Amino acid sequence: MMTPILSTEAFAALGAPNLVYVRPVSGAEILASVPSAAVEGFHLAPDQTLYAVHRADGERLAVLTDRDSAVAAALAHELAPVSVH
Repeated sequence: MMTPILSTEAFAALGAPNLVYVRPVSGAEILASVPSAAVEGFHLAPDQTLYAVHRADGERLAVLTDRDSAVAAALAHELAPVSVH
């Protein structure tokens, strides 16, 4: 059986447009992936654990300091969060 190859749009549509996932990310991952101006004024340690909210296609929508806040932010924006470990 072959595994289907889906486009980003097709993959996102599988879970409905409001499905998002929450996963832990390191401060180092955030520091490496965003312009320094985006984190200016925030103390962010490379070994710090944060929680990112992503669309089904992988696009990161937000980063928060704890899992509960990430889930609450998703729910406040009428999104359906799931956890990824």
